[in-house]
Amino acid sequence: MVNLVAAQRPLLHGLMKMAGVRPYSVEIQPGTVMNFWVPKETIEKPKKGEKVAALGKPSKPVVVLVHGFAGEGIVTWQFQVGALTKKYSVYIPDLLFFGGSITDSADRTPSFQAECLVKGLEKLGVEKCTVVGFSYGGIVAFKIAEMYPNLLEAMVVSGSIMNMTDSIRGEALNRLGFSSSSELLLPTSVKGLKALLSVAAYKKLWFPDRLHKDFLEVMFTNRKERAELLEALVLNRDEAGNKDSSIPCFPQRIHLLWGENDEVFKQELALNMKEQLGENTTFQGIEKAGHLVHLERPCVYNRCLKQFLASLHADKKKK
Repeated sequence: MVNLVAAQRPLLHGLMKMAGVRPYSVEIQPGTVMNFWVPKETIEKPKKGEKVAALGKPSKPVVVLVHGFAGEGIVTWQFQVGALTKKYSVYIPDLLFFGGSITDSADRTPSFQAECLVKGLEKLGVEKCTVVGFSYGGIVAFKIAEMYPNLLEAMVVSGSIMNMTDSIRGEALNRLGFSSSSELLLPTSVKGLKALLSVAAYKKLWFPDRLHKDFLEVMFTNRKERAELLEALVLNRDEAGNKDSSIPCFPQRIHLLWGENDEVFKQELALNMKEQLGENTTFQGIEKAGHLVHLERPCVYNRCLKQFLASLHADKKKK
């Protein structure tokens, strides 16, 4: 029987190509390969006798879209890519163990994801960028800001936090009624997937069970490795204490773009984070939207995102 979700992939890939991005694999280091969707104008046709296409540098300001835990890059950002490619060079990575990106390293930390992503961007000719991170991708984005401040010009974060601590994880799981992060984010049944969607979305979504089964089959691969990613996400108490007492001073502008009805990471958490991060950080809430704000209200989300990106470049012109 045909998997309906897998059958939609050629259509989604076609839409991405129409929007101006193409798939490209980058060897980060031996044993580690990360897949990206990159601007088509940066891929030059192979010269005679060469098999691999050469890469040119991006010609417009670079925006990197980093996905969350329940979907690969273009599935997560399918409604944003086309809205951005006219004015920006858009890169959409698949983090390790998503969308075909793999590693033989045992490191599962967000810092390693950030390191590999940055190495990939450097090999793709990216020298400066703005990163948009959703959920797990937001945590990776904060790591990039902390570890590679010269690369990152600004950051937009939706439904995410700087660091996952035991207390934050425990509070969220208790409130949502789940015993572990894996139970929430790595469902194994239609019932589990429905529970995840009901928590993540403001509006109650209805799909036939067949579609849920197909989505589980296609989107939740590499379960062992992803469970390890979830465990490596949580700081131990000593690390959490150190982090809380010395929040990095980010020189970049940071924009927190939130669903006002986010049940995973509440709006109050975002407002507290804004206060902690200081004057370079702004907050914007989108009403009638939950954790999946970019998918639930894409037109509003895209408008807010483009306004922030435009303000960055207006600031540059003033300088």
